Amino acid sequence: MCGIVIAHGIDNPAAERPKLLACAKKIRHRGPDWSGCYSGKQTILAHERLAIVGVDTGAQPLVSNDGKLILAVNGEIYNHIKLRGTLKQPYKFKTHSDCEVIIPLYQELDKDLCPLLDGMFSFVLLDESVSPPRIIAARDPIGITTLYQGWSSARPGATFFASELKALTDLCDKIISFPPGHVFDSRDGSTTRYFRPAWWDSETAARVPTAKVDLNLLRQTLEEAVRKRLMSEVPYGVLLSGGLDSSLIASIAARETEKVAQAQAEARRRKLQEARSGPPTPGEDGVDEAQTIMAWPQLHSFSIGLENSPDLLAARKAAHYLGTVHHEYTFTVQEGLDAIPDVIYHLETYDVTTVRASTPMYLLSRKIKAMGVKMVLSGEGSDEIFGGYLYFHAAPDPESFHIECVQRVKNLHTSDCLRANKSTMAWGLEARVPFLDKAFLDVAMNIDPAEKMFSKGSAQEVDADGCPKMEKYILRKAFDCSPDGKPYLPRSILWRQKEQFSDGVGYSWIDGIKDHAASVVSDAALAAAAQRWPDGAPDTKEAYFIRDAFDGMFPPAAAATAVRWVPRADWGCASDPSGRSVSIHNAAYDAAAARTRRTETSADRREHVPQIARTHASMHATTTERVRQRRARSTHAHTDADGRDWLCISNVRVQLHERPV
Repeated sequence: MCGIVIAHGIDNPAAERPKLLACAKKIRHRGPDWSGCYSGKQTILAHERLAIVGVDTGAQPLVSNDGKLILAVNGEIYNHIKLRGTLKQPYKFKTHSDCEVIIPLYQELDKDLCPLLDGMFSFVLLDESVSPPRIIAARDPIGITTLYQGWSSARPGATFFASELKALTDLCDKIISFPPGHVFDSRDGSTTRYFRPAWWDSETAARVPTAKVDLNLLRQTLEEAVRKRLMSEVPYGVLLSGGLDSSLIASIAARETEKVAQAQAEARRRKLQEARSGPPTPGEDGVDEAQTIMAWPQLHSFSIGLENSPDLLAARKAAHYLGTVHHEYTFTVQEGLDAIPDVIYHLETYDVTTVRASTPMYLLSRKIKAMGVKMVLSGEGSDEIFGGYLYFHAAPDPESFHIECVQRVKNLHTSDCLRANKSTMAWGLEARVPFLDKAFLDVAMNIDPAEKMFSKGSAQEVDADGCPKMEKYILRKAFDCSPDGKPYLPRSILWRQKEQFSDGVGYSWIDGIKDHAASVVSDAALAAAAQRWPDGAPDTKEAYFIRDAFDGMFPPAAAATAVRWVPRADWGCASDPSGRSVSIHNAAYDAAAARTRRTETSADRREHVPQIARTHASMHATTTERVRQRRARSTHAHTDADGRDWLCISNVRVQLHERPV
């Protein structure tokens, strides 16, 4: 991915060029490898490049052979080789860039080219063969890449686009997040939706899918999604939290990387043979794409957390099983707190959940980029597709479950996609998300939601193999096999309970943010929040702290682009978005411990109970007992207005946690 800034409909592009370049410089972290700029009749296109495919020849903006079409792209087109083969008219490509194919597709299909693109992208194409010059702008179906559109009251008729909000704040007084799956056409000023899968509008009971799950198809489609995202000419790795989603992606990538390494070894062997005996007679075999992928001999994986956090322990186990070269980093609560202002600046949102989860990812991305890695695979999207968040257990019926899934997928661009994109690109690191592959979405979103529903605690069922019918059961079951003799994952990872990333990196991370906010935001300030922010006032000191920091960095027009995630109160969800706030979180660990006690005489069945769950249950019981012992010895104990328990011994005030810490 890269960074783009575009101004269209301006009177004097040459005079405006320095200002546009200054705006583009604000997002140079997205593209540290090269800067490009094109000034046309009424348009300027600036591009900051992160070189991953077509490294030597893919500098942008790209220009057509006749010089009339100019293209600036942020993203990757995974099916570019296939698309080149579908062109009806011959086209002389100038580069090896995966994005250049957009130019001849536009020549043949106009803006109808968008549905053919398989990838993550935001692009603006300038057509100067017509008068007045025309631009089209489009964003990928789910909004994996970021794109903003803006206007200025001082320049009626001008339109601006940029990959990040900060690049438009000096130019525009009205800014929106450009909608995913849409295309803008300056010819008539229209913005229309081009992405129209069958499941997209299935938000009524009459259109809820009824297809039974095909576990083989589900598995094979995800494998293909990972395979196509290994398109890279630079070293890559995987983000590994030790949870189900990232571990599955890592497992598939490890298998594919091994195939690539074998293909590269074979290619080297052939070159050595040719050096001795000359090249063989050309045959009819095409180019093996595996030979064009850059890879280390082993897949590298990366994880982060507070010391001894659940994610670090699980990631360590997954990496050992998969045989990856694993890099584990720890951070302290204070280091995370120090980074929050920078995180908010890069995220350009004040959503509490997004800031919580992005901070560890932001810190980890810096470490990864320092190793020379430019691209990583990540597991975003699975929880929205399969209803994997713990609160989904409260869905009253399959229809409600499916409608919530659809809505969560539609809103990914405001939360997890935004986090995955901006917290990594803050350091020039590209994150690719196989779960949001179009083909995989078509399979997974058209499954009967009754097959995705789950229960917890005493209501939880088990299948014939003794596996719990827990969140994302069908995804787990699809990979509970050994097609080549080796399971994809150990059962303790495959059947591990969901942890939100901000929880999994260490429970005291969220507690630390809350405590810090409580120390810097007064009760009076929080009470007056509604006066300061009449619409969507923060209701906690943590939310106030984050919103206040956001307002200190961006003008009022920017606030409209941020979206706060609000838990489903009508489903009984707590107002705090942390997974721990769902009552079944600890109950599930207690149930896991109970199953362990019931089955400790059977090694085979005990294997089905995640070791991580047993660890959590043990920590939970031990911590609760310590609390009771401390209370018995305390000289003073009280509960504050926020419901937190405090213990005072020898004038030392200590917060107590009756949960795993």
